[in-house]
Amino acid sequence: MPETHVNFYGGSPLNRLSWLRPSQSFLNAIAAIPETKWLLFNAGQPLIVSSADRSTKPSPVYLSTSDVQQFLGPTPYFGQGKEPGELVVEIDGESHDHPQHSPTEAARHLGIPVVFLGLHETDKDDNSTALLASDFSDPETAIKKVNGIPYFAMDLLDLDSTLEVLEGMLSETTPGREGKRLAWSEPRALMSTLDAFDAAVFASARSILDWNQRNKFCAGCGSPIYSMWGGWKLACRSLLPWADNNNKKPCPTATGVHNFTHPRTDAVVIMIAIDETGDKILLGRGRRFPGKFYSALAGFIEPGESFEDAVAREMWEEAGVRVWNVKYHSGQPWPYPANLMVGFYARADSSKPIRTDLDNELVDARWFTREEVLDVLNHKSGTRFGKADYKKMAEITEGHSNAEQKRILEPGVTPADTTMTQPRFAERRPSWDELPFRLPPVSAIAGVLIRDWAEKRISIPSEDTIVRGNL
Repeated sequence: MPETHVNFYGGSPLNRLSWLRPSQSFLNAIAAIPETKWLLFNAGQPLIVSSADRSTKPSPVYLSTSDVQQFLGPTPYFGQGKEPGELVVEIDGESHDHPQHSPTEAARHLGIPVVFLGLHETDKDDNSTALLASDFSDPETAIKKVNGIPYFAMDLLDLDSTLEVLEGMLSETTPGREGKRLAWSEPRALMSTLDAFDAAVFASARSILDWNQRNKFCAGCGSPIYSMWGGWKLACRSLLPWADNNNKKPCPTATGVHNFTHPRTDAVVIMIAIDETGDKILLGRGRRFPGKFYSALAGFIEPGESFEDAVAREMWEEAGVRVWNVKYHSGQPWPYPANLMVGFYARADSSKPIRTDLDNELVDARWFTREEVLDVLNHKSGTRFGKADYKKMAEITEGHSNAEQKRILEPGVTPADTTMTQPRFAERRPSWDELPFRLPPVSAIAGVLIRDWAEKRISIPSEDTIVRGNL
């Protein structure tokens, strides 16, 4: 196994410039750059473009600031004052000299949240990596120092527009005027069409937008919250200078280190047990996946656990299997909605009984030989998922169907008959009857773990070198 393994959705190509997120002068300046690109989502579904004859694979469409201005509202986009069009001027010039961060730093409390994703640098050795907020006191001069393309994203779910109005607005974007075929896609269905660059940008965009979308109220006092720092912080509206806080207790988030809500990433261990010979692995079939689909076992890390603790507990709870010699493989950001999948291998005794009746998360679990796994991996349909499979998983895992979300946009298709599923492109529905079981693709870390074991890409210590612990 190589020392560094970059999984699909990982390896972000963007310089996130996180220290500039509080700078409204920086964000407003780069948002106005003609080359700036925007990703649009609708309830977590990305806007895609495909050919009318369906001869090319769908891909995310990047819009310009002029294309999305109709969704952004009036300038300034960041550092908004009490009324539309007003810019808050930070007392200390955004130098962070005050003891606590200001609640108006790059605040966006009017309109839908906007997320700054980062800068795709033309030359990574230039000075873009060393930009400071003070450089943007004169935006026109500072913009010349930005050597690259800024990326932003936003979700239109809360936009106060009807389906027909939104369809008309998107038809006025550059790709819309060019007659390109636009649609909202079930996000998992894009896994087979995204390249490494688009996948990494998509993953960060969807996760942070989902976080902005799900969090509406302050955890300290229950007041509404708003987005700031380019979408990377949420703050209580009671902290805004013009907030009416009469007859209200001060919000506890106004003091101390918990004065902002930060984005969250939920860590999940995902693991494969290898038997003592090294020639068998344990896989399970979950209730939320289509039939015949077997994969690695997984579970959320709980408070007070190490990664190794979580691997041992989850293997026992889901399959009744005791494991030892837990070894890390790699990690994968997983934007459904905001997880970090942490991949492991572990040893187990294949002669011991398997039981799935403890937490009842699995329908079945069993040991597979290397020959069985390789037969499926080498089959053209063995790791292939169809549109219906992704739709079914979305319905189960996210609690809704595509039909319940806002829908658009294929030219000539009315809202009544629009189905927001990914356009088809010259693919045959595989016959699953040809195979005894299916496995995940390598775009998911589970598929990488299985493949690397089957093709002997990992180093597995011989059993006589392993010392069993108390797992």
